[in-house]
Amino acid sequence: MYNFLLAVVIVLSILIIIAVMMQPSKQNSAASAFSGGAGELFGKQKARGFEAVMQRATAVMSGVWMILLFVLAVLSSK
Repeated sequence: MYNFLLAVVIVLSILIIIAVMMQPSKQNSAASAFSGGAGELFGKQKARGFEAVMQRATAVMSGVWMILLFVLAVLSSK
């Protein structure tokens, strides 16, 4: 059981990395990195399409990843 969950965590870790890398960047230039993005604070739009799917998938995979790590910690302490 422990080895199976460990394998699932490793595969899930790789999938999270891929999902994060596939998300479109939110900054247009290097200058926007230094401006702090104050203009986007009030003009934020809701993510749609591919971006929304990737955000939800990343959040779900991260939540499952954290739960599995807690289960692994409990199993390893026994």
